[in-house]
Amino acid sequence: IVDVFGQKDNYLGSGFYSVFSKIRVRLLGNNANEKYDDAFFERKVKYALQYRKTVMQEDWKACRLIHGESDGLPGLTVDRYNNILVAQVESYGTDMRKDAIYHALVEQLGQMGEKIDGIYERNEGELRKKEGLSQYKGWYSDKHPESTITEIIENEIVYEVDVENGQKTGFFLDQKYNRRQVARLAKGMTVLDCCTHTGSFDLNAARGGAKSVLAMDISESALDMAKKNAERNHLHLSFRQGDVFEVLTDLKKEHAFFDFIILDPPAFTKSRKTFHNARKGYREINADAMRLLPRGGYLATASCSHFMPKEEFEKMLVEAANDAGVSIRLIEQRGAAPDHPVNPAISETEYLKFFLLQII
Repeated sequence: IVDVFGQKDNYLGSGFYSVFSKIRVRLLGNNANEKYDDAFFERKVKYALQYRKTVMQEDWKACRLIHGESDGLPGLTVDRYNNILVAQVESYGTDMRKDAIYHALVEQLGQMGEKIDGIYERNEGELRKKEGLSQYKGWYSDKHPESTITEIIENEIVYEVDVENGQKTGFFLDQKYNRRQVARLAKGMTVLDCCTHTGSFDLNAARGGAKSVLAMDISESALDMAKKNAERNHLHLSFRQGDVFEVLTDLKKEHAFFDFIILDPPAFTKSRKTFHNARKGYREINADAMRLLPRGGYLATASCSHFMPKEEFEKMLVEAANDAGVSIRLIEQRGAAPDHPVNPAISETEYLKFFLLQII
């Protein structure tokens, strides 16, 4: 841990120093009298848990408990899936302190009446290599459940979560309340979800009373999981495998129309270098989706890349509408659920854009 000073020799804060990373220092705080010992990290965990308990209430059995810099714990993500915690550590300094943090999480959750059976680490990301850290995944300690598969309930829908093989930490928790908004709108509508993954948006639409729901994904394994989740919840979905760009074009040729289309693709850009190509991709699929909607139809569209700023995403949607020859109006603009809090000083923490639009 190093102290950081400004050009006028004024103290700015203290943080983790990394000799390998492009981010040389990740700030922990700006109190010159702070001792960055185990007690400091225990307090950070305490504040994070108290916040989730308050804002998530009955939903906190499946939520993000630690959201990196927004919780003052840089490079650390911890998601809770019922009885299992899944951690991603992408900072050298945090990796050196993880034992104290993990212990605090399990102990403090236990004091709150929440039993945790194990911590699974998903530390296979490329960012660890840039921090000079090894890449791996596995249980943190010998104390853990036999299976890496558990169940969660979100918006009254039951999901099977595979913390070992699922994308990211096993499930996309950030769209929790955006899915609920989709359910509110979907009653009586024909719905198309273009990148269904495990079927979460589709299942919410079906539960909300949609007339029909078509779930589409390029991944066969994702569609298999979506089918299992539909069966588990006694909800009827139709399925189609294919690339989102190709399927949207094919549906137009088939003269297919929908009342409600959901676009929640994986991040098209993970660097500034690929931003312009990614923007072109977002514009193309949004325009194609708009062409499949009648006047009065609805579009839910999202981007999870922090390299696509909110203002640029909104501008892209206007251009897509022009390409499709339609007019749109914004019903609602949303972001991630409150268990993924935004630090206004760090723009990267506001990564998720979710727009509800209507064709007019």
